[in-house]
Amino acid sequence: MYVRNARNREEVWLLDHIEAMGLDAAAFRSRDYVIAIDESGNEKVGFGRIRIHRADERVCELTGIGVLEGWRDQGVGAHVVERLVDRASDEGFDTVYSLTDQPRYLERFGFDRLDREELPAKIETRLDEKRDGSVPDAVPLALATDAFSMPESLRERFKHASPVGEGDGEPEETPEDFGIDSENATYKYDTG
Repeated sequence: MYVRNARNREEVWLLDHIEAMGLDAAAFRSRDYVIAIDESGNEKVGFGRIRIHRADERVCELTGIGVLEGWRDQGVGAHVVERLVDRASDEGFDTVYSLTDQPRYLERFGFDRLDREELPAKIETRLDEKRDGSVPDAVPLALATDAFSMPESLRERFKHASPVGEGDGEPEETPEDFGIDSENATYKYDTG
């Protein structure tokens, strides 16, 4: 399992999952996203976005963080957040903001709740947009990029992540997979 920058050709996949999860796609640009990949099947399992606002002051927002249902509670989202915070730091930001209705999740990594008066103007505007739109209970949070901390249990879960409900090994093959009618023990197809 690893997290990497999204590629342009993954726009459709991202947009489909953003829409399915009811996440914020405002000013969508695939290059702003990171994607968590399960190496065993090269399957995309989670994603998140770093959105840089360039108004009077440059501010960085983490948004659109999602994990596919069968991969939740295994550290995938935590590693997506970690990668986004690292990118923000690499871009020169000392603080990242997030507006979420799940503040306790981000607080585990060191994010702090903020009062409206503490927000930069652009993040305050985004808070109003989110509360008027898809996230009426949005709470503003902030984190100093050098203060991110990952619980060790999430690192361990991420190392061994696998889809919930996945069986052991290959799916069971049935006689019908090979064209055999198991009721009459004859071939369904003319081999002749």
